Amino acid sequence: MLLIDDILVSDALIEEQFVCNLNACKGACCWEGDWGAPLEKKEIQILERIYPDIKPFLDSAGIQVIEEKGLSVYYEEAESEGTPLLENGACAYLTYDQNGTAKCGIERAWEAGKTDFKKPISCHLYPVRVKEKKQSMGFEALNYDRWDICSAACELGKSLQVPVYRFVKDAIIRKYGRSFYDQLDAAAEEYYKR
Repeated sequence: MLLIDDILVSDALIEEQFVCNLNACKGACCWEGDWGAPLEKKEIQILERIYPDIKPFLDSAGIQVIEEKGLSVYYEEAESEGTPLLENGACAYLTYDQNGTAKCGIERAWEAGKTDFKKPISCHLYPVRVKEKKQSMGFEALNYDRWDICSAACELGKSLQVPVYRFVKDAIIRKYGRSFYDQLDAAAEEYYKR
């Protein structure tokens, strides 16, 4: 484990390799799982502000669920707010491209220049999950979430030799800043030398 700026980073982010392989999985992480993508409080406020801008990029089933359940739902098991789910378990913000690959409707709106919010940070960071331990221990922990639906991503990451933390570089910088990422990268280089 590494401790950088009061954030505990699992060694797995340095040791394991990962590169999303959407051709293989078709974005299954957007429709698999027990609850929606975790949302930070500020992200719920952002979704309230930008919903009219992202709505044209969402599927009708997703719009219906969002308008019935809300932009976020509290999941007791996860003890957090998350994106609402369709009856089949897919994220309500999920859309599909012409090849049947999952695509975030929020991100589609961002790509079209309709919003300044790319997508929830939990989605951007995936396969890294943030565990907040601020109340009990005073820090956050970054962990690698191993999931069998991502086996093709693990294989591609190994073939390209891309550590998990480098795969999520932009997301780490978005959440924690460039200085944090540079410290993590330097610590990883020292780790590899050992």
